[in-house]
Amino acid sequence: MFIVNTDYIEGKKFEMLGLVKGSTIQSKHIGKDIGASFKTIIGGELKGYTEMMEEARTIATKRMTEEAQALGADAIVNVRFATSAIMQGAAEVIAYGTAVKYI
Repeated sequence: MFIVNTDYIEGKKFEMLGLVKGSTIQSKHIGKDIGASFKTIIGGELKGYTEMMEEARTIATKRMTEEAQALGADAIVNVRFATSAIMQGAAEVIAYGTAVKYI
């Protein structure tokens, strides 16, 4: 599956099949939250949350790709990611784009 964040693929013509998306809500356990709260005092990267968000993007992308494959798509164009805080220590990540079939 070819995935791009542009609305075209160089040298390819395609028909649009429709919107596809994948999402997940991830959280870290209380130990990571406590560690992160101490880190905010001294500053720096919150690696536990960085890892959590990377994992969430991977899961959301996989689910979006599975939805596109179910439509018979060859690629997904105009892919975007969005995030939102659900509650303290939990975030939703959604990946969405347009499934297309080459012609």
